[in-house]
Amino acid sequence: MRPPRLISDEPIGERIKLLRQQRGWSIRYAASVAGISHTTWSRIENGLRSADNRFLLSEIATALRVPLSDLTTTGVLPGDKGQSRDAIHGITKAIIEADLDYPATVAAGPLQPLLHQLDTVAALRFGCDYLGAARLLPELLAGLHAAATGHERTEALKALVLTADAASFVIRYLGEPASAVLVADRARQAATALEDPIMLGMAAWSQAHAASGVGLYPRAQIIAEQGATALQGHLSKPGGLELLGQLVTVSGFAKYAQGDVDGAAAAVTEAADIAERTGQSDALGLHFGPTNINFWRISMEADGNDPGHAVQIARGVTPHLVPAVSRQVAFYIDLARALSNTGKDTEAVRMLLVGERLAPQRVRNSPIVAETLRGALDRARRGSGWAELRGLCERVGIPL
Repeated sequence: MRPPRLISDEPIGERIKLLRQQRGWSIRYAASVAGISHTTWSRIENGLRSADNRFLLSEIATALRVPLSDLTTTGVLPGDKGQSRDAIHGITKAIIEADLDYPATVAAGPLQPLLHQLDTVAALRFGCDYLGAARLLPELLAGLHAAATGHERTEALKALVLTADAASFVIRYLGEPASAVLVADRARQAATALEDPIMLGMAAWSQAHAASGVGLYPRAQIIAEQGATALQGHLSKPGGLELLGQLVTVSGFAKYAQGDVDGAAAAVTEAADIAERTGQSDALGLHFGPTNINFWRISMEADGNDPGHAVQIARGVTPHLVPAVSRQVAFYIDLARALSNTGKDTEAVRMLLVGERLAPQRVRNSPIVAETLRGALDRARRGSGWAELRGLCERVGIPL
């Protein structure tokens, strides 16, 4: 019986090389299609440069005419025993069946227990216990679908928007970012049926974030900007300003990914102005506010041309001001990538170890983390941080 595949048995650079060779392309030709230098492409293929830059990977995937997930989808983690695949299947089946155009598959029951279950799912999601959340999501989706046909329709539809949003994030970080796009569309369907401008904005946020996760940055920008426009006139409603700020921020991120640095800077400035009005807020689970905007700025710069700027921004950030572990660990992962790409591998590993303590599933299941570690490993096998790095690589699944 074949042993389960680990994340790093097939490095991203090797996947890129295989896909290029299948097309019969030279490195120079493939790089010209992607609009990057042939030396950059060659270094990625040969493991001389970490394939942990999401913007660059999106350009390569587009050039090769494959989904970004073909490059970044993870394998089976050590000790997983098929749990992730089972969880992904359960969510996918439930989200397909929770189609409001078709009858529910279960009988409607009281709504209140489902709302309590949604609170639990949200807590697990923001704590990065994706497997824990995934176990609850199928039953919750089915129950809310049924409840949406009864006398508590309005509250059930609102809960269905929030549940689909959570499911989109969960399935993405379990290793199925393409499926997250389809899951987020269920939030749009429920919000459209509800005709609530705040929930429509929430659905737009879910869709834009999911599209960004598979490198569809132009689509993410369009969705976010349309969502922000639709919110105008409803900003006095609870969560309205926070949603606007979040949509403007993700629009700025998408612009940055497409090379529109000035447009991105203007969007971030607009979002920062909104954050001055809201302060650090937990409305709708968005965790919008000044600190979270800095998280997004660091994420942008870590994938941009000046990772050193990301490190500078991070020096003035207090991550625990955002209570969601999911946002904190994203900060540590992005900072680690920036540090590693500025020659500070030891500090990068320390940041990843902090992130791993906070959220083992998120760190160990991330192909981007694996690529950052692989680059650090190649540079530091005999360095002072070898022992810590070796242990983390083993837990992530990188062969030594």
